[in-house]
Amino acid sequence: MSRLALAFEQPAPRLIPFIMTGDPSIEVTEELIIEMEQAGVAAIELGVPFSDPSADGPVIQAAGERALSQQVTCHDVLQLGRRVRERGCQTPLILFSYLNPLLQYGMEKLFQEASEAGFDGVIIPDLPFEESSPFRSLSSRYQLPLISFVAPTSRKRMQKIGEEAEGFLYCISSLGTTGTRQEFADRIEPFLQEVKRYSRVPTAIGFGISEPKHVRYFSEWVDAVIVGSALVQKIAERKERLIQKNSRQQALGEIIAFVKELRK
Repeated sequence: MSRLALAFEQPAPRLIPFIMTGDPSIEVTEELIIEMEQAGVAAIELGVPFSDPSADGPVIQAAGERALSQQVTCHDVLQLGRRVRERGCQTPLILFSYLNPLLQYGMEKLFQEASEAGFDGVIIPDLPFEESSPFRSLSSRYQLPLISFVAPTSRKRMQKIGEEAEGFLYCISSLGTTGTRQEFADRIEPFLQEVKRYSRVPTAIGFGISEPKHVRYFSEWVDAVIVGSALVQKIAERKERLIQKNSRQQALGEIIAFVKELRK
């Protein structure tokens, strides 16, 4: 059984944090991965910074800009995955990138190197499902799941997306960009029930989830909950302390305390 499949065997709630690689530095991201594994997260999404992140709200956009100012590239993200595997990390790692950086890198090269580095899946938020067939061939060749999105507006496509899903199926809680929110799409529960009926893999929900009560609530409907902007904001608020080695451990501890709180 793959690392990703095993992650969904863990007791609920299963939390999948998103962090932007290189915000505020690659070294800090590496330590965050190790600490989050110790906190018991189910998997970790590692963002590849991009200059035009169309699905992201201001918090993750700003994190990407900070990472780009550190000249973080797709290659750096892959090398980071390799290093944490060498350190013994067994938590599933998901490469989260917009399509353009991957095309520039070379799609076959990307899938091959990501598989060799120890990644467990790839998410491409601006890749339409209908245009994903060539990428799914690479996914199959390198045994690296290409994780699909499904939204409340995907009614006519939901069954096909669910039947062809790999790794897990990423359910979008609300229309629009990422960011913390208190209200989610109307009739979200029937949508999640319908997705589970069609999906051949576990389901996870993201976009806007920021509090322990959200994690508890959605854990009744899906197999895992994804938290991005709220966590990225916690990192941003501590960026100066994270950069300084003499204050880093305390700042890391505060972020991990938030992660643990989300799982309660």
